[in-house]
Amino acid sequence: MPSPYRAIFAAPGTKGFSAAGFLGRMPLSMMGIGVVTMVSQLTGRYGLAGALSATLAMSAAVAGPQISRLVDRHGQRRVLRPATLVALAAVVGLLICAQQRLPDWSLFVFAAGAGCVPSVGSMIRARWAEIYRGSPQQLHTAYSWESIVDEVCFIFGPIISIGLSTAWFPEAGPLLAAGFLLAGVCWLTAQRATEPVPHPREQHTGGTALRARGLQVLVVTFVATGAIFGAVDVVTVAFAEEQGHKAAASLVLAVYALGSCLAGAVFGLLRLKGKASARWLVGVCAMAVSMIPLQLAGNLPFLAVALFVAGLAIAPTMVTTMALVEQHVPRTKLTEGMTWTSTGLAVGVALGSSAAGWMVDASGAEAGYAVPAVAGALAAAVAFLGYRRLSGPVPTEGRGEDDRHRTDDDERVA
Repeated sequence: MPSPYRAIFAAPGTKGFSAAGFLGRMPLSMMGIGVVTMVSQLTGRYGLAGALSATLAMSAAVAGPQISRLVDRHGQRRVLRPATLVALAAVVGLLICAQQRLPDWSLFVFAAGAGCVPSVGSMIRARWAEIYRGSPQQLHTAYSWESIVDEVCFIFGPIISIGLSTAWFPEAGPLLAAGFLLAGVCWLTAQRATEPVPHPREQHTGGTALRARGLQVLVVTFVATGAIFGAVDVVTVAFAEEQGHKAAASLVLAVYALGSCLAGAVFGLLRLKGKASARWLVGVCAMAVSMIPLQLAGNLPFLAVALFVAGLAIAPTMVTTMALVEQHVPRTKLTEGMTWTSTGLAVGVALGSSAAGWMVDASGAEAGYAVPAVAGALAAAVAFLGYRRLSGPVPTEGRGEDDRHRTDDDERVA
């Protein structure tokens, strides 16, 4: 491991909570695509599969920030365990309904419950922020590391989920995802030494973290970005099936994540100069442009290469986004603020997967790649329109003295 990454793990407990976070985040890449694969296997209806995946994502979008707000006030252990048990019970109900071919409405009811999962990635990043607050370079490396972990999940998660559901039985992928969630959350919440100190209700002045103007720009942009991801997942599975190699979809999506993983690894080694907001804008625009070659995909090898190149823009943009969240959101609401970006992604995934499923059913898989192209253009447009909110001075209203000093330190490093 290169020295900047090795250095961040010198702090006690960091290896343990990062490993637990890896397990807890595997369902992020497995559950949605697992449901798509399961339902398409059982019914052959990609429209229904995409709608259920969208329901999962929308449920996570609604519940995620509320769970994180409770975490900021009461601590990770007290909130994450009961929330996880509710989600797991809903997953079991969803699988039973699918296997027994019960009415569609029952699938949507349990899909809504299954989406009420905690944002494990935000919990891990909040722990890093607590340890390296006031050390911007180390925090940059830590966020880059967690971005690498995210992408490793997206490399192996779809392979495992799609592979099990196609080779073993349709419900196998979502079932294993539920097991990973249970193991990860239990392991993480058992590590009390690195858990951020909760902030009582009286410290939460000014309402929700979403009132921060900079965070609003990030969240809206991430809605469009999430639509890219959701659409690419659904269309790629359908495209691989049209090519006669449905199981190969997991490998193609893994290549997409591999590009992001490699870019994130290099990005974490850099000592960056200039404004984080400018890097973020370039990253969003790069993601938008990278969707254009997908319109020319005529076979799986070409698609894999195009997705690998597209993936190179993802991790650096995500890392920079977390840095901007930390600058624009008060410390007492940091977990909630980070979760709002995940919520934006989840809403986008819901919209993108639903639109892509409809497009595939109506016009075929190749036409479906128009959906992520349109989503990329919208993301770039929102990023340009909101750039001034991110590049201007950070408002100090509602921020503690330590937050203002930290922002000044970040600007000096930049």
